[in-house]
Amino acid sequence: MEFENWRVEFIWNLERGYFRERRGQPPVMRRSGFVRAFLAGAMLPLLLPLIERLPKKSRFKRLLRPPGAKPEREFLQDCIACGQCANVCPNKCISLYGLEAGIENLGTPKINARAQACILCMACTQVCPTQALRKMEPTKEGMRAVKMGRAFVSEDLCYSFAGRTCGVCYRACPLPGEAMTLGLYEQPHVHAEHCVGCGLCEQACIQMPQAIRVVPYADLAPGERLHRGAERDEHQIGAGRQTA
Repeated sequence: MEFENWRVEFIWNLERGYFRERRGQPPVMRRSGFVRAFLAGAMLPLLLPLIERLPKKSRFKRLLRPPGAKPEREFLQDCIACGQCANVCPNKCISLYGLEAGIENLGTPKINARAQACILCMACTQVCPTQALRKMEPTKEGMRAVKMGRAFVSEDLCYSFAGRTCGVCYRACPLPGEAMTLGLYEQPHVHAEHCVGCGLCEQACIQMPQAIRVVPYADLAPGERLHRGAERDEHQIGAGRQTA
């Protein structure tokens, strides 16, 4: 009898008032909990079509994909939103899109470079079960093959272009002397054909707002995709559009 009383009290505390249990009877849902669950279930199917009708550019800012990501159309077809890339990331820079990015992006990985950029460890590429993130090696050659985006410098915001030396972005770059070089007063110059778009320069920038930003590869105009292998990816994107 004492054990039965303890069990009832434990379940009561565990459920925090949403359910109550009576001796000899199954748990009964409280009216308030039932109403909340009913309203949430009824409203969700009505909200999803409205979210899809909103202009994408007003809904969300597209962020970087992890290294090794296939061209966007192909990536969305292959990614199963399992979240393994985010779980294995030692830098904790990968998070998952919610409904703000639309149904097609729900649960897919993203990187906010300003908050936490990619260190190009390639761990995420090793665990992707569908190869939406192609396997890449954590070597210099592997880094050079990454195409996450491209960095752009705002000269009107950059301290070095105002005559005050800085150079923080250059020292954060994983490919210094290739993806980025320095000029007078350590003015950063991005070399598009070598920039991999990891975002470490954007994270490191001490200016507010940041004087250097990385544009995701999918948002670059065709003429701005000067990275090695861009011609191959453009061909894949074009083929995808023809078959879609």
